[in-house]
Amino acid sequence: MNHADAVQRLKTVEGHIRGIQKMLENEEYCIDVIHQIQAAQSALSKVSNIVLEEHLNSCLITAVRGEDPNERERVLKEVMDVYAEATKN
Repeated sequence: MNHADAVQRLKTVEGHIRGIQKMLENEEYCIDVIHQIQAAQSALSKVSNIVLEEHLNSCLITAVRGEDPNERERVLKEVMDVYAEATKN
């Protein structure tokens, strides 16, 4: 997957968000709104996974193979911080 896939998924999310907004404006059934919110969250999660995979396969690998230990530590810390943020629930 690549950035084009991520952009396409974001366009889908954008449609979900507009749909959710209309549902709320039309006072549609709450559970239906929640299902649409969950679909948007799932799509955003997929985008996050695409971007992270690209980062791991490019920036992280470049840093790990590089000569600069500070850069290696910095990039590894970034990944750990993202993971910690994602799992702090």
